[in-house]
Amino acid sequence: MKILITGGAGFIGRWVVKLLIANKVNVWILDDLSNGQRSNLDEFKGNPFFKDLIIGDIRNKELIIDIFKIGFQQCIHLAAQINIQESLENPDKAFRVNIEGTFNILNEARKYNTRLILIGTCMVYDIALMSIPINEEYPVKPASPYAASKLAAENLAQAYYYGYNLPVTILRPFNTYGPFQKSNMEGGVVGIFIQRKLNEEILEVFGDGTQTRDLLYVEDCADFIVKSVFSESVNGMVLNAGFGADISINDLALLIAKDPERIVHVEHHHAQSEIKKLICDYSKANKILGWKPKTSLEEGIKITENWLITKDNR
Repeated sequence: MKILITGGAGFIGRWVVKLLIANKVNVWILDDLSNGQRSNLDEFKGNPFFKDLIIGDIRNKELIIDIFKIGFQQCIHLAAQINIQESLENPDKAFRVNIEGTFNILNEARKYNTRLILIGTCMVYDIALMSIPINEEYPVKPASPYAASKLAAENLAQAYYYGYNLPVTILRPFNTYGPFQKSNMEGGVVGIFIQRKLNEEILEVFGDGTQTRDLLYVEDCADFIVKSVFSESVNGMVLNAGFGADISINDLALLIAKDPERIVHVEHHHAQSEIKKLICDYSKANKILGWKPKTSLEEGIKITENWLITKDNR
């Protein structure tokens, strides 16, 4: 099998690459390195199943046309503008990358009947009510240009599924964390908090900290994506993946810092785009793919912290 992974040098992408190579799948990667890094892929150099890293932008239509001539059976589409704050400040980029870029991928996938696995986001959903987990039928309510552009990309992909019979699967992982995620303000909350702890800095919590997140360890996320690769029964479907339990940002900060004196609350940059409660119902993925998360939050935090310590000591 030949698979193209857009955004494959990024945080989630490199773990997907690792798992596909372990399954003896031939992998090509397209990444503009705006968020991903060459060093994320160092582990795979010389592996016969790691075919090529192509540096380029999914907005470049001619490049996409040329790449698809390789003849892929599947494309995992991870490349995206992923920063919520950046999308609020520069919505044009979110539109161009997430919608136009996906359109370019879809058009070439249609030519070759390349199955598309589109990685969406839980940020398209409305706020979870009480403790009722969010399933795939839950109302959507994008509260940022990032979320809106990702939802538009999903709708476009579904139009190609229904209108052109292109095999498409849409995956919505919840808040993913773990090794290789950036730990600066471009990264996720878990990595940021752990890095601040290691630097003996104060952990800053936006707003009142009562907002909750369902945190999914990255190797469990990669397993979810790769299980979808090997299952054509999910064509045309939307599937969620999360841990199935949420934690408030206040409790997460305390879990990592171990000391309430090292936690402060600061004004939220864009409070209007904050989702107050996220908790995932992954029962559909469990039923169809046999997938469920294996890594507890405590274990995932420990692995991530050890990785950051090792990384900082190199």
